Amino acid sequence: MSPTRGLSLSSRVIASNGVVFLLGTAVLAFSPATVSRQPVISELVVLLVGLGIMIVANSFLVRVALTPLDRLVTQLDQVRSNEPLARVSDPGGGLAHRLSLAVNDLLDRIEAGQRQNAVSALAAQEAERSRIAQELHDGVGQSLTAVLLELGALSGPGHAPAEPALARLREGVRASLDEVRSVARHLRPHVLEDLGLRSALAALTNDLFTTGDVLVRRGILPGLPALPDDVELVVFRVAQEALTNVARHARARTVELALSTVGAQLVLVVADDGRGLPPGAAGTGLRGMHERAALIGARLHVGRRDGGGTVVELRVPLERP
Repeated sequence: MSPTRGLSLSSRVIASNGVVFLLGTAVLAFSPATVSRQPVISELVVLLVGLGIMIVANSFLVRVALTPLDRLVTQLDQVRSNEPLARVSDPGGGLAHRLSLAVNDLLDRIEAGQRQNAVSALAAQEAERSRIAQELHDGVGQSLTAVLLELGALSGPGHAPAEPALARLREGVRASLDEVRSVARHLRPHVLEDLGLRSALAALTNDLFTTGDVLVRRGILPGLPALPDDVELVVFRVAQEALTNVARHARARTVELALSTVGAQLVLVVADDGRGLPPGAAGTGLRGMHERAALIGARLHVGRRDGGGTVVELRVPLERP
């Protein structure tokens, strides 16, 4: 173990200087060199050479002590520009080793705090979605249902002259009621809570593509492993965003949804044969998918599909740290 291992940086520098000066004093004390009352050139040369040797030796010892810290500072400058935060390497011992451990521990705490804040924000967002969905269902939905029942009563016998107008009004209210229910389901997927991820994905594809001419192929592996609630929610939201983009923008004829396990990963794939992503696409939907994937340590890839179209692939580690 190094005798200076437990010393502070200032103590190490002082100790290095002390060793150099001690050695210089010992050399002058035990050497035959003397300095006359009126120094001559040769004596001044000896003193200058001794001073130069001490400076060089002191510089060497200080450099040895501080070089690991210089490397650590350089690494920190690089870490600061990386996203996500990288970890600094271990310089190998001494004060720089302890500093690298402290810095890495601090970075771990920062990332854990950021992840916890993001999870809390996601939970708050989902709670707000749930509240709005419940209000739409219990408030607006029930009001529209009551109006629909009243219109049905008015269209009975004795109201024949008003029947065409009432029929149009009834259809308008029914369409509004369906839209409110659709928005409520989009805001909060109760089927995910009640029946699980597999049924929620099936219901999602039915809601989005029932009325169109898009062919939907689903390949959901039976017997998926039990997943934490946050993982199920992220997988559902990524699939929801990807499928919604296909329904609204892709002009696709076929869309494929696959959910399976590959090794120690859960893999979600949504692929279509539509127009594909425009160059430099970076909308709020894509950013939201990447942010949600990062919350559970998953990797998300969104790109152009071979042969045309878009592919979205989410890989979720089943063994989470």
